[in-house]
Amino acid sequence: MKARLTKMWWAVVTMIVLCPGFALASNEGAAVVIVADTRKLTGLMAWWANLYNESHFQFMLLTVIIIPVTGVIFGVIADIIMSHIGIDLKSKEMPGH
Repeated sequence: MKARLTKMWWAVVTMIVLCPGFALASNEGAAVVIVADTRKLTGLMAWWANLYNESHFQFMLLTVIIIPVTGVIFGVIADIIMSHIGIDLKSKEMPGH
């Protein structure tokens, strides 16, 4: 187990050391610019892409908030649908036993 952890540790260290070199090797140290193409977007998608282009921090915060809220909403909707079709998720009894 210790040998496996040592190999994993060295793999992580190697990746951390070499990855910046791969990014810089493409254009001799030129900065990499990551932007969303907003030319053909409208409405909410254009707003979302512009938020990504303007502030990665605000985009990250909004994404971190939206994903769990969406999961809760979908879970509640799935629970309602299952209760309407007869699947009881609230009892622990096994049917037929």
